Amino acid sequence: MNWAFFILRFAAGLGVLSLIFLSQRFWHRGIWRATADFRSKSLRIAVRLAWLALLVLIAFAFVDSIRMGHRHLIPRGTFMSALVGLWFFSALFAFLAIKIVRGVDFLWSRLRHRANPPRPVWETAHNAPAAAVTEQLADPSRRYFFRAVTAAAGAAPFLGAMYGYAAERLDYHVRNIEIPIPDLPAGLEGMRIVQLSDIHLSGYMPRSEVRRAVEMANELTADLAVITGDFITGANDPLADCVEELRMLRAPLGVWGCNGNHEIYAKVEHTARTLFDQAGMRLLRQEAAQLTFKGSQFNLIGVDYQRERTNEGHKLQTLGGVESLVRRDMPNILLSHNPNSFPRAAEIGIQLSLAGHTHGGQIQVEILDRRLSPARFITDYIAGLYQRPMFAPSINPAASSGEPYAEAPKIAAQTNSSSSGMASIYVNRGLGTVGAPVRLGVPPEITLIVLRRA
Repeated sequence: MNWAFFILRFAAGLGVLSLIFLSQRFWHRGIWRATADFRSKSLRIAVRLAWLALLVLIAFAFVDSIRMGHRHLIPRGTFMSALVGLWFFSALFAFLAIKIVRGVDFLWSRLRHRANPPRPVWETAHNAPAAAVTEQLADPSRRYFFRAVTAAAGAAPFLGAMYGYAAERLDYHVRNIEIPIPDLPAGLEGMRIVQLSDIHLSGYMPRSEVRRAVEMANELTADLAVITGDFITGANDPLADCVEELRMLRAPLGVWGCNGNHEIYAKVEHTARTLFDQAGMRLLRQEAAQLTFKGSQFNLIGVDYQRERTNEGHKLQTLGGVESLVRRDMPNILLSHNPNSFPRAAEIGIQLSLAGHTHGGQIQVEILDRRLSPARFITDYIAGLYQRPMFAPSINPAASSGEPYAEAPKIAAQTNSSSSGMASIYVNRGLGTVGAPVRLGVPPEITLIVLRRA
């Protein structure tokens, strides 16, 4: 067993739990102290009772969400079922924001104290007017400034979460992208692929919204429809309902899919395959199928979620055993939920990979002209189109950094592999959410991909 990896995972989990506990304790104590200043005893009691009732409601909603079976006391897809995620998300980030502001205030005070150490009060009183003494003893402008910033930092996550839940979470965007494929047969020029990913049918994603996404996808009149994993979030979520909605997808070449990591967590990989078959669709699990479009063939490969480490922390090679599925006489398209399989896919000769998994980070902010996303912690391929040279070694640092499409020619020049063409991956931002039912700067996505000859 890799003890360093195990300890790191344990420490990370313990750290997250500690932050959640400290944030809840912070807000509970804050509300209790704030209400202690109320002159009206009845108002103080009423606010405290309302706060305790909210805590009980959140705890009840959380327990109800993880109950075994599909009969929930709180209806799925309602605001009440989303309240747990919204509260924990907002409370945690507001707590961190406030602590950061207070930390800056503390450091500012210490640095200023060292730069301008205060003189003794008796000395100041003899050599300066009274107003200067008052200013020496206290800096009201700094105090008021940091008090205002602290209030804003505490309120921003709550306001952002509400906006992300109400406005952006279900604001589906259709993204059109043309992807160049090396040596694309003439018949496949202009072939249209619609991609859905990361549906996460759950308390945060009602079935009616999946139906709306399917209707929007059908309006694109694609030739091929693919779903790249994460149909549900947990074992208690109704996988059959999700598949029932997905079966309404329409495409001449059929509807194809692959499993995501949440199918593994829920232990429904086999069930998903069975439900797909019963619905007239096809879930590929380390399999390939040759399809024909306008007289030209292409090879569609699908794999289960590609793990990068064992439970003991040892590294795994992604796409193990997939080499035998790759065809040299036709283009290959890979459905792989994890975008980190892309370097290996390009190395073994797969021209196009379609992935999801990241949700685009769900939250994206721009600081100093640089977009920051939580997905950066798990992958270099966050969202959109990326390229790297075909057959380039997957361990080559210069080629595995996930450079975007616009910079792909520079990578080709560095590796002298331009003669083999460029492999591409498109990372779909997904429809659903995980953790908190919030999207900020990363709207849910339905992708229409058009193949072009490179």
